[in-house]
Amino acid sequence: MSSNINLSERLKKVSSLLPKGAFFADIGSDHAYLPCYVCLQDHSSQAIAGEVNVGPYESAVKTVKQFNMNDRIDVRLGNGLAVLEKEEVDQLVIAGMGGSLIRSILEDGRDKLGSVKQIIAQPNIDARSVRKWFLDNDYIIENEGILEENGHIYEILSAKRDDTSSPYQDELLERQLLFGPYLMKDRNVAFFKKWRHEYEKLQRVLLQMEGAKVKDEVKIKQFTQELKWMEEIINDENKDH
Repeated sequence: MSSNINLSERLKKVSSLLPKGAFFADIGSDHAYLPCYVCLQDHSSQAIAGEVNVGPYESAVKTVKQFNMNDRIDVRLGNGLAVLEKEEVDQLVIAGMGGSLIRSILEDGRDKLGSVKQIIAQPNIDARSVRKWFLDNDYIIENEGILEENGHIYEILSAKRDDTSSPYQDELLERQLLFGPYLMKDRNVAFFKKWRHEYEKLQRVLLQMEGAKVKDEVKIKQFTQELKWMEEIINDENKDH
């Protein structure tokens, strides 16, 4: 029956990171495809689908009804984690938004995270913001994935609040926050493709900044360093072939 939901590869990857018997919230759930997919595959799971806009909220209600999931999936209208009660869920999914938006949703809803043991985030851009928030709030990254779908490259991060040992090394911290501590090690085709693209983009930005009347020397220094790290990654790919 779960095959009735045509879930994207990125959301399949997200769903694979949830434990059996999860009670999770999917924030920005859109049509509630992810909660329905998970609950159809795992009969012991439950979910809350949160949506801030009325149109997608109504679509989510329809999807949940279509799959007879009303007793296990609760669709709620509201902003970010405001749809949750305190201590209500064990896992949290926030997928398909920018990293800085995910970060602010987590920051604004910190009082709702008391019982949340795992956060799975899929930022469309700026995954570093999310990694930084995890680091500052005692959530330790334990799994990362990167994949290409429909011409976009997505990073998927899972962090837990438990005794998992941190993958970060002090001397590599800034680099690991940028590239991802696990992704730096695994380096698949999508990883190299992303950083070749980011390298070219950053080169253009630096050229503009160097040519500006008033130069932001601090930013120029930071970007020059990041460019150097990206260069090392790209050179490593060339060595591999």
